[in-house]
Amino acid sequence: MAIKAPGKRYCKRLQHSKVFGHGTHGHKSGNADVLITPLVDMFVIIVLFLIANFSATGEVLMMTKDIQLPEAVNVKEVEMNPVVMVSGEEVSISGNVVGRVQDLVKEEYLNIPALEEKLRDMKKQFEDLHAMADGNTNAFKGDVNIQAHKEVEFAIIKRVMFSCASAGYNNINFATLQKGEAGAPGESTAAATP
Repeated sequence: MAIKAPGKRYCKRLQHSKVFGHGTHGHKSGNADVLITPLVDMFVIIVLFLIANFSATGEVLMMTKDIQLPEAVNVKEVEMNPVVMVSGEEVSISGNVVGRVQDLVKEEYLNIPALEEKLRDMKKQFEDLHAMADGNTNAFKGDVNIQAHKEVEFAIIKRVMFSCASAGYNNINFATLQKGEAGAPGESTAAATP
Protein backbone atom coordinates (compact mmCIF):
# COMPACT_ATOMS: atom_id res chain seq x y z
CA MET A 1 0.00 0.00 0.00
CA ALA A 2 1.41 3.36 -0.99
CA ILE A 3 1.96 6.15 1.48
CA LYS A 4 -0.25 9.10 0.66
CA ALA A 5 0.27 12.70 1.67
CA PRO A 6 -2.23 14.08 4.15
CA GLY A 7 -4.91 16.28 2.78
CA LYS A 8 -8.30 16.23 1.14
CA ARG A 9 -9.40 12.84 -0.21
CA TYR A 10 -12.34 12.26 -2.50
CA CYS A 11 -14.68 9.26 -2.53
CA LYS A 12 -13.98 6.38 -4.92
CA ARG A 13 -16.41 7.67 -7.49
CA LEU A 14 -14.74 11.09 -7.67
CA GLN A 15 -11.11 9.93 -7.42
CA HIS A 16 -10.97 9.06 -11.10
CA SER A 17 -12.74 12.15 -12.44
CA LYS A 18 -11.01 14.91 -14.43
CA VAL A 19 -12.00 17.66 -12.06
CA PHE A 20 -11.35 16.17 -8.62
CA GLY A 21 -9.14 13.18 -9.17
CA HIS A 22 -6.07 12.29 -11.12
CA GLY A 23 -7.60 12.60 -14.55
CA THR A 24 -7.80 8.92 -15.49
CA HIS A 25 -11.36 9.08 -16.72
CA GLY A 26 -11.20 6.16 -19.15
CA HIS A 27 -10.16 3.52 -16.62
CA LYS A 28 -12.94 1.61 -14.87
CA SER A 29 -12.56 -0.61 -11.87
CA GLY A 30 -13.55 -4.29 -12.03
CA ASN A 31 -15.22 -4.03 -8.60
CA ALA A 32 -18.74 -2.66 -8.27
CA ASP A 33 -19.89 -0.95 -5.10
CA VAL A 34 -23.19 -2.12 -3.60
CA LEU A 35 -25.65 0.72 -3.30
CA ILE A 36 -27.41 0.36 0.04
CA THR A 37 -30.31 2.77 -0.48
CA PRO A 38 -31.96 0.87 -3.37
CA LEU A 39 -31.38 -2.38 -1.51
CA VAL A 40 -33.17 -1.07 1.59
CA ASP A 41 -35.99 0.32 -0.58
CA MET A 42 -36.43 -3.08 -2.22
CA PHE A 43 -36.68 -4.85 1.16
CA VAL A 44 -39.19 -2.28 2.44
CA ILE A 45 -41.38 -2.86 -0.62
CA ILE A 46 -41.18 -6.64 -0.14
CA VAL A 47 -42.15 -6.35 3.54
CA LEU A 48 -45.08 -4.04 2.73
CA PHE A 49 -46.23 -6.42 -0.01
CA LEU A 50 -46.16 -9.37 2.40
CA ILE A 51 -48.04 -7.43 5.07
CA ALA A 52 -50.70 -6.34 2.57
CA ASN A 53 -51.21 -9.89 1.32
CA PHE A 54 -51.23 -11.45 4.77
CA SER A 55 -54.63 -12.51 6.08
CA ALA A 56 -56.33 -9.49 7.64
CA THR A 57 -58.43 -11.63 9.96
CA GLY A 58 -55.52 -12.62 12.17
CA GLU A 59 -55.65 -15.54 14.51
CA VAL A 60 -59.20 -15.92 15.81
CA LEU A 61 -58.64 -19.12 17.78
CA MET A 62 -55.56 -19.94 19.77
CA MET A 63 -54.82 -23.62 19.25
CA THR A 64 -53.37 -25.34 22.31
CA LYS A 65 -52.14 -28.90 22.60
CA ASP A 66 -54.41 -29.74 25.55
CA ILE A 67 -57.55 -29.07 23.46
CA GLN A 68 -58.37 -31.45 20.60
CA LEU A 69 -61.28 -30.08 18.61
CA PRO A 70 -64.00 -32.38 17.25
CA GLU A 71 -64.47 -32.69 13.48
CA ALA A 72 -67.51 -31.50 11.53
CA VAL A 73 -68.58 -31.36 7.89
CA ASN A 74 -71.15 -28.53 7.94
CA VAL A 75 -69.15 -25.49 9.08
CA LYS A 76 -68.77 -21.78 8.45
CA GLU A 77 -65.81 -19.40 8.78
CA VAL A 78 -64.83 -18.42 12.32
CA GLU A 79 -65.47 -14.76 13.16
CA MET A 80 -63.66 -12.58 15.70
CA ASN A 81 -65.65 -12.99 18.92
CA PRO A 82 -64.81 -13.76 22.55
CA VAL A 83 -63.44 -17.31 22.87
CA VAL A 84 -64.23 -19.55 25.84
CA MET A 85 -61.68 -22.38 26.02
CA VAL A 86 -62.68 -25.61 27.78
CA SER A 87 -59.86 -28.13 28.20
CA GLY A 88 -59.84 -31.33 30.21
CA GLU A 89 -58.57 -29.41 33.24
CA GLU A 90 -59.81 -25.80 33.14
CA VAL A 91 -62.22 -23.27 31.68
CA SER A 92 -60.71 -19.98 30.53
CA ILE A 93 -61.63 -16.88 28.58
CA SER A 94 -59.10 -14.53 26.97
CA GLY A 95 -56.29 -16.40 28.70
CA ASN A 96 -57.79 -15.95 32.18
CA VAL A 97 -58.72 -19.15 34.01
CA VAL A 98 -62.24 -18.88 35.42
CA GLY A 99 -62.69 -22.41 36.78
CA ARG A 100 -61.20 -25.88 37.19
CA VAL A 101 -63.14 -28.74 35.60
CA GLN A 102 -62.73 -30.90 38.71
CA ASP A 103 -64.39 -28.22 40.84
CA LEU A 104 -67.14 -27.58 38.29
CA VAL A 105 -68.14 -31.25 38.25
CA LYS A 106 -68.66 -31.22 42.04
CA GLU A 107 -70.81 -28.06 42.13
CA GLU A 108 -74.56 -28.28 41.64
CA TYR A 109 -75.09 -24.80 40.20
CA LEU A 110 -75.92 -24.45 36.54
CA ASN A 111 -73.84 -21.33 35.93
CA ILE A 112 -70.15 -20.52 36.34
CA PRO A 113 -70.13 -17.15 38.20
CA ALA A 114 -66.55 -16.14 37.28
CA LEU A 115 -67.17 -16.82 33.56
CA GLU A 116 -70.47 -14.99 33.64
CA GLU A 117 -68.88 -11.97 35.33
CA LYS A 118 -66.01 -11.84 32.81
CA LEU A 119 -68.42 -12.05 29.87
CA ARG A 120 -70.58 -9.27 31.33
CA ASP A 121 -67.47 -7.09 31.69
CA MET A 122 -66.56 -7.77 28.05
CA LYS A 123 -70.12 -6.93 26.95
CA LYS A 124 -70.03 -3.66 28.92
CA GLN A 125 -66.67 -2.74 27.37
CA PHE A 126 -68.05 -3.43 23.89
CA GLU A 127 -71.16 -1.32 24.54
CA ASP A 128 -69.11 1.54 26.03
CA LEU A 129 -66.76 1.59 23.03
CA HIS A 130 -69.63 1.62 20.54
CA ALA A 131 -71.96 3.95 22.48
CA MET A 132 -70.89 6.97 20.45
CA ALA A 133 -71.46 5.28 17.07
CA ASP A 134 -74.59 6.22 15.16
CA GLY A 135 -76.96 3.55 13.90
CA ASN A 136 -77.17 -0.14 14.63
CA THR A 137 -74.17 -1.21 12.55
CA ASN A 138 -72.07 -1.76 15.68
CA ALA A 139 -74.85 -3.09 17.90
CA PHE A 140 -74.00 -5.91 20.30
CA LYS A 141 -74.92 -9.21 18.65
CA GLY A 142 -74.07 -11.58 21.50
CA ASP A 143 -71.72 -13.87 19.55
CA VAL A 144 -69.29 -16.12 21.42
CA ASN A 145 -67.04 -19.00 20.29
CA ILE A 146 -66.63 -22.06 22.50
CA GLN A 147 -63.44 -24.01 21.89
CA ALA A 148 -63.85 -27.27 23.83
CA HIS A 149 -61.88 -30.49 24.00
CA LYS A 150 -63.76 -33.28 22.25
CA GLU A 151 -63.80 -35.51 25.35
CA VAL A 152 -65.09 -32.95 27.89
CA GLU A 153 -68.31 -34.00 29.61
CA PHE A 154 -71.50 -32.43 28.32
CA ALA A 155 -72.39 -31.22 31.84
CA ILE A 156 -69.43 -28.81 31.70
CA ILE A 157 -70.33 -27.61 28.18
CA LYS A 158 -73.92 -27.12 29.34
CA ARG A 159 -72.75 -24.95 32.26
CA VAL A 160 -70.52 -22.90 29.94
CA MET A 161 -73.40 -22.39 27.50
CA PHE A 162 -75.77 -21.39 30.32
CA SER A 163 -73.22 -18.88 31.66
CA CYS A 164 -72.77 -17.40 28.18
CA ALA A 165 -76.53 -17.07 27.69
CA SER A 166 -76.96 -15.52 31.17
CA ALA A 167 -74.32 -12.90 30.35
CA GLY A 168 -76.14 -11.92 27.13
CA TYR A 169 -74.16 -14.01 24.64
CA ASN A 170 -76.99 -15.96 22.99
CA ASN A 171 -75.34 -16.71 19.62
CA ILE A 172 -73.04 -19.58 20.57
CA ASN A 173 -70.65 -21.13 18.02
CA PHE A 174 -68.51 -24.21 18.62
CA ALA A 175 -65.01 -24.35 17.17
CA THR A 176 -64.41 -27.54 15.20
CA LEU A 177 -62.00 -28.93 12.65
CA GLN A 178 -63.39 -29.09 9.15
CA LYS A 179 -63.56 -32.65 7.87
CA GLY A 180 -62.66 -33.34 4.22
CA GLU A 181 -65.23 -34.13 1.53
CA ALA A 182 -66.97 -37.45 2.19
CA GLY A 183 -64.28 -38.66 4.54
CA ALA A 184 -61.41 -37.92 2.14
CA PRO A 185 -58.16 -37.19 3.90
CA GLY A 186 -57.33 -33.51 3.75
CA GLU A 187 -56.20 -30.58 5.76
CA SER A 188 -58.24 -29.69 8.82
CA THR A 189 -58.99 -26.04 9.45
CA ALA A 190 -60.63 -24.35 12.41
CA ALA A 191 -64.26 -23.47 11.76
CA ALA A 192 -67.40 -22.76 13.73
CA THR A 193 -70.54 -24.83 13.81
CA PRO A 194 -73.69 -22.85 14.60
